[in-house]
Amino acid sequence: MNNRRWVSLLPPLLLVSSLLLARTTEVDDEAGKTPALGATADLSTAPRVDVDRPKPTFPLYERNKRVHGLKPFQALVDAAPEGSVLVVPAGNYAGPVILTKPLTIEGHGKVTIDAGDRGTVFSMQTNGATLRGIHLTGSGDSHDTDDSCLDVRGHHNRIEKVVVDNCLFGIDLKQSNDNTVIGNKVRSKAADLGVRGDGLRLWYSHRNLIEGNEVTDSRDMVAWYSNDNTFRRNMGTRSRYSIHFMFAKNNIVEENRFIDNAVGVYFMYTEGGVLRNNLISHATGATGMAIGFKEASNTVIEGNEIIYCAVGIGSDLSPFQPDSKIWIKNNRFAYNGIAVQFTSELGGNVVTDNVFEGNLTNVVQSGRGKAGLNEWRGNYWDDYTGFDRNHDGMGDTAYELYAYADQIWIEMPTARFFKTAPVMELLDFLERLAPFSSPELTLKDEHPRFVKPQGVKG
Repeated sequence: MNNRRWVSLLPPLLLVSSLLLARTTEVDDEAGKTPALGATADLSTAPRVDVDRPKPTFPLYERNKRVHGLKPFQALVDAAPEGSVLVVPAGNYAGPVILTKPLTIEGHGKVTIDAGDRGTVFSMQTNGATLRGIHLTGSGDSHDTDDSCLDVRGHHNRIEKVVVDNCLFGIDLKQSNDNTVIGNKVRSKAADLGVRGDGLRLWYSHRNLIEGNEVTDSRDMVAWYSNDNTFRRNMGTRSRYSIHFMFAKNNIVEENRFIDNAVGVYFMYTEGGVLRNNLISHATGATGMAIGFKEASNTVIEGNEIIYCAVGIGSDLSPFQPDSKIWIKNNRFAYNGIAVQFTSELGGNVVTDNVFEGNLTNVVQSGRGKAGLNEWRGNYWDDYTGFDRNHDGMGDTAYELYAYADQIWIEMPTARFFKTAPVMELLDFLERLAPFSSPELTLKDEHPRFVKPQGVKG
């Protein structure tokens, strides 16, 4: 066969070879089908890819004079044997510090490391280290190099009882898994909200425990591309986002207190996740929202107290994935401007056994003919006007919520400024008395609670 003949047969031969190779990855064996090629790879042992922008070094004369004359903390780290416990004598020390070996550093709350307002204060570039009882302060203010008090770039580390202040970013985890961040206090530099750094940031970091921390006067607490983390019993105040999830799966947020932030917890492009037994209050202002969804799916919102917020839950195109759900159950929505607001509605929300009381508006659903897309069952509505003749705690008739004059500001957001104005109240009264346009059914709860559930606060 001549060369030209071989060349003409080459593409079909390559196609057949590819199909045979793909088939061999799924051959039957005694235990069933062999997993596809690469499906069982252990990515936890893969080398880290350094994604940090190179951080500049600053000579002492460029640092604030308050650190001149202080002993460099790096000298203590360099002298400590790998795997040892470094108990640091009380006092003030000069940063920056780079830790590249497993070490336990104990400050007992009497040690301060100050970088003199330049660069990053402490960088943990190792696995299995512990930093406890240390005060970190005085980072730079460059967003280009992510100046922070503490960079974590490793796995199985523990950061405990660390006080962070006067820093652009607080505690920054990148590509760092299975760390414990517990009992720390974080405060940003004194700057306008938009130019502060994040108090706590997770980026491509999985299975971390974030527990018992206080984040105050920072920008956000964020978890981006980070899965299976637990945020438990933290306090977040006077920031923008208490927690902002983006492209993050199956994170747990429980027993936290988020007060006086612009937004409580926001789920953006996420799948899975649980938000339970949290207090979220005073998320006010033009963008105030306790819980937000943007194209999120399969999330459980359970047992939370959502009070004094502009919007309790704001949902946009959520749940997003086909046949997915969002479960909203056993929460208390009290004294909010709008308790639950759905926009760009796809349906799939299951809203059961919640308490709605004292809200200016319980539920807003944008778009017409959307009432049957979500499931409402067993909720307590403080404006329910039915009866409970058999005294079983459930209303005899369904709770139906119609939008009368509210349709004006629902369909024209700029009119929301007049939402509680006397003229709007008058229009709403007249609409209910003698409708001159067909009211829009917002929701129907077939089995509303007549009696407020026991154990619910308020």
